[in-house]
Amino acid sequence: MKPSDNYPKGDLKPTDKNPMASPQHITVIAGDGIGQEVVDATLQILDAASAPLNWVHCQAGEACFRNGIATGVPEDTLATIKQTKVVLKGPLSTPVGFGERSANVYLRKYFGLFANVRPVKQYPNVPSLFKDTPIDLVVIRENIEDLYAGIEYSHQPGIAHSIKLISEYGCNYINTFAYEYAKLTQRKSIHCATKANILKKTEGMMKRSFEQLSTQYPGINAKHMIIDNCAHQLVVNPSQFDMIVTTNMNGDIISDLTSGLVGGLGIAPSANIGQDVAMFEAVHGAAPDIAGQQLANPTAMILSAIMMCRYIGMDDVADTIEHALAKTFYDSKMTGDLNPTSALSTNAFTTAVIERLGDTCPGFTPSSFKPIHMPPISTPSIQPGTCHGIDVVIISDHSPTDIAHELNRIATANGCEPVELFNRGKAVHSPEKDQMISQWFCRFTSKHPPFDNHHILKLVNELSEHYHWAQIEKLCTFNE
Repeated sequence: MKPSDNYPKGDLKPTDKNPMASPQHITVIAGDGIGQEVVDATLQILDAASAPLNWVHCQAGEACFRNGIATGVPEDTLATIKQTKVVLKGPLSTPVGFGERSANVYLRKYFGLFANVRPVKQYPNVPSLFKDTPIDLVVIRENIEDLYAGIEYSHQPGIAHSIKLISEYGCNYINTFAYEYAKLTQRKSIHCATKANILKKTEGMMKRSFEQLSTQYPGINAKHMIIDNCAHQLVVNPSQFDMIVTTNMNGDIISDLTSGLVGGLGIAPSANIGQDVAMFEAVHGAAPDIAGQQLANPTAMILSAIMMCRYIGMDDVADTIEHALAKTFYDSKMTGDLNPTSALSTNAFTTAVIERLGDTCPGFTPSSFKPIHMPPISTPSIQPGTCHGIDVVIISDHSPTDIAHELNRIATANGCEPVELFNRGKAVHSPEKDQMISQWFCRFTSKHPPFDNHHILKLVNELSEHYHWAQIEKLCTFNE
């Protein structure tokens, strides 16, 4: 899959091998900081559980950035992942002054890992404000689009602009994945959490996609919820949630919130799922301040490996390890972040889990992550639409009155309605420049659409004689 192939085109499948017939090769990236410790602990447990897995160790992260690899991911690591299709990864750092973007984001984009799956589950005796509340939910986060697409501009010093990119295709893909996940794992309800009340085009598209697809899944209770209310409800009554599906940035925030409900990021696993590749990782940071001191909690990494085992069809291994982990907590054996008064070191905690392999934890039910076989998702046809005007961003220190006067003269000369002027997202009605900046959004609407390229170029050329413009956006209507 090329880096530009952000979304998969076919079925989502695990490896074609029978995992129990021969060892499955897994790409292992230990990562930075405490990564080596938590990954080593996890591999020890997998080996002790007789998981038929072969480890292929690769590099990514801080050392790679410092060695001049701009992405933080060497080519041989990418080549290995293409072969194994499955990655177990520790936390990666982007050191200040090296690299432009995180290696985590690069890996997700490169391999088209469109879905981020974050299970949130109570484990015995793990301390949290909600330890007596039954919580077992899954957050499904779209992993490629939204503000995290990273399309940003600096129009001038002190003024930055980021584009929130949402596509119907991306919404349909992640919502279909969520419905299929719910159906396969026998979850009864899904909340789609958006800010569609304010961001009616982008977040509204996610909401509409979710609601339209709900008719294909009559056995699942589909509900929409505004994202801020979702955050509120999660800390008021988290038990009401079974699954949450949401856009990229919302999902980044809400999934960390949900992890806090059950004990924190130290026990928060995740899976990043694509068509051909899946990457399983702990979501916590590299914590360099405690690296090498045997203070790290490997639970999130262990739980991510359990998800990995389920993805490649090793449910028996996954159940064995998850029961052993739960029994370890049941016996109040924990690292210092969870039990500071009777803390186990990383190695001691690992040994405690291994000693309990084969045990079952009373009253505990293992998780139910499974590989999803996606139905085909059609790519929407290209519809150029009918242009009826343009938005132009200009940079000017002139007064609102002077700007409006000059822009309206240009608008009249080019067959447009009076210009709508905005500053910092607010419509400008007052000649006073209080709380305004030098970036102005100017909306030109044609009196006689369509507004073709010839008219647009003529207007922009005239505008350029008076103002520095930084951006132009066509305003179109579509047959939807």
